[in-house]
Amino acid sequence: MRSILIVEDDPLVRKTLASQLAKKGFEIAAAETGEDGVEAFAEGSPDLVLLDVRLPDIDGLEVLRRIKDRDRRAVILVMTAFDDMKTTVEAVKLGAFEYLVKPLNMTELDLAIEKAFQVRALEERVSYLVEERQKGYTIDNIIGHSPAMRTVFKLIGSVANTRANVLIQGESGTGKELVAKAIHYNSPYRDEPFIVINCSAIQDTLLESELFGHVKGAFTDAVSETKGKFEIAGKGTLFLDEIGDVSPNLQSKLLRVLESRDFMKVGGERILKTEARIIAATNQSLKALIEKGRFREDLFYRLKVVEIALPALRERREDIPDLVAYLLEKINRELRRNVRKVPPEVMKTLSEMPWRGNVRELENALTRAVILAKGDVVLKENLPVEPDEGRTFPDELVSLEEVEKRYVQHVLDAVKGSKTRASQVLGISRPTLDKKIKEYGLDLGDTP
Repeated sequence: MRSILIVEDDPLVRKTLASQLAKKGFEIAAAETGEDGVEAFAEGSPDLVLLDVRLPDIDGLEVLRRIKDRDRRAVILVMTAFDDMKTTVEAVKLGAFEYLVKPLNMTELDLAIEKAFQVRALEERVSYLVEERQKGYTIDNIIGHSPAMRTVFKLIGSVANTRANVLIQGESGTGKELVAKAIHYNSPYRDEPFIVINCSAIQDTLLESELFGHVKGAFTDAVSETKGKFEIAGKGTLFLDEIGDVSPNLQSKLLRVLESRDFMKVGGERILKTEARIIAATNQSLKALIEKGRFREDLFYRLKVVEIALPALRERREDIPDLVAYLLEKINRELRRNVRKVPPEVMKTLSEMPWRGNVRELENALTRAVILAKGDVVLKENLPVEPDEGRTFPDELVSLEEVEKRYVQHVLDAVKGSKTRASQVLGISRPTLDKKIKEYGLDLGDTP
């Protein structure tokens, strides 16, 4: 008979779980505190542990750590009413088989238990166990408690301690770079460099030099030897954003690096080794690009050893209130403002908007609302036009360039010429804003 140890301080939850699981034929043991749970595991060696995170004496993650120290093969399902990324990632890193959110869905619990026993049986057959690392970590704050985001958090925890290549797919503004950073800063190589390359922002002829470096005289402007990002990254992470925009020629060279873990500088003859982990990201469908002959299928499979699909914001609307609270705190800190009140009707509006630009668009909208706020309340009138209200256009027909020129000037006027605030509202970098101001001959008013 399979045995299950329940470590749960709530007597009602503990009794209910014990009753339900006993009916399914499991032998049940129970503990009310973390210390009792560790002792019960040592004495009974149960086949599976249901472990609550919040316990009256010691933290549930500490119990998880102690049990795993005693038996790395222990199968532990973590459960908690407090759904957050940090706890999820740490639990998975420490070896939790699954992370369940209260109130528990018994069907989900049954499936998790069944899957856990299937995996344990497989491990016993093949007699193979991957050694897990248990180290502290630093993590970027990625907000979300929706099922889709919980899946993302679990994947981050699972892949962080490996050197596996990762492919992150999702629309623009969903937080692909944040996920890449979370993986890197949870890894044993967190002190190594995290290098970002935006493949769509660099000309193909220059991108090769950026990645691999070049020797003196390799091309006209190569006045000295330069290190590439693969060399600079060392044992850290090289994040290749918008990988779908890389040319077929460079795709072949990237494939070689991934296969052989070596490369040569542009114009060079010496072979250099790389130990960097590659995390690639794209907002395009690489499979569609493969069908069109624009992306190598062999490179695709080399990159997607582990694939993480980020959901669009409109697909996880339940996360919007938490995101609004987090982003407002961040925006107020950066702008030195105190606009933190969000009326119910404004939150309803924010929760119903399409957010085609995802979290980045939401942040830009809130930045605009904070800048234009007269007091400490986010006003509906300072948000972008709602989808149902439609958009109005002037009778005069003008070019798209003229529309951009007028809107950038409008934003500059609204923020009284502050380039920092204008770039935040527009969602562009400061250098890009400077370029547009110069190109369009825009007026900054009294602010230099």
